[in-house]
Amino acid sequence: MKERLERFARLSGFTAACFDELASTNDTARDPRYGAGDVVLAERQTAGRGQRGNSWSSGTGLNLTFSVVLCPEFLPAARQFYVSKVVALAVSDTLARWGIGARIKWPNDIYIGDRKTAGILIENDLCGGYMARSVVGVGLNVNQTRFDASLPNPVSMALAAGRSFDRAEVFETFYRCLSERYGALAEERDRSIDDDYLARLYRLGERHAFVDGRTGARFVGTIRDVLPAGDLVVGTGSGIRRYLFKEIEYVIGTQPDGRNFPEGM
Repeated sequence: MKERLERFARLSGFTAACFDELASTNDTARDPRYGAGDVVLAERQTAGRGQRGNSWSSGTGLNLTFSVVLCPEFLPAARQFYVSKVVALAVSDTLARWGIGARIKWPNDIYIGDRKTAGILIENDLCGGYMARSVVGVGLNVNQTRFDASLPNPVSMALAAGRSFDRAEVFETFYRCLSERYGALAEERDRSIDDDYLARLYRLGERHAFVDGRTGARFVGTIRDVLPAGDLVVGTGSGIRRYLFKEIEYVIGTQPDGRNFPEGM
């Protein structure tokens, strides 16, 4: 895979740094030598990170774990959530190329049904009132079919489609999809991004149980919208509530003892 990806990078005009093992692709990609569009990939991460400080576990040589460097200097800091939107859309676009229907679990996890196939971790640097640099970490389950039992709800492209995939081809497809979505962002085509993001939003308009991360209280609500700054809008029997990242948890599936378990957002 390394040789094919490096060739694709040369032809496409970016650098692909491929490693057998890294602590974290995001940490490595923060090195200033990597510029806009460059990618750091690793077959294995010893300290891969997910959202909420969680670790990211991936089978060696089976999936894709990488970070892409973006420099959206045209984007005001108040609109930084659009980076999250376009990356999540690019991953779901990639799955759609193989007929795999995926949804975006706010803010940017990728779900097939009620199971997680990809996680995204974005670390932004600001300069004044604008974005300066974004390091976008993506972990996509491609060919793994057995997962650690402690993981609540993992799935892979292979499990969803019933066949294995060429990981280099999957990455190349993602990179092209990201280029298209990022181009729309640079051209300020916000409406198309907003519409597509909402159309793919997991559980939009459905009544489900949630946990308020601020109080620990469980409630039933309906996801109504996502605001430009990234706030999740949830309708409840008592009115409309807005939540920021880490302030709300979905309730998905059941534990062996029959209790529902929450999944952080």
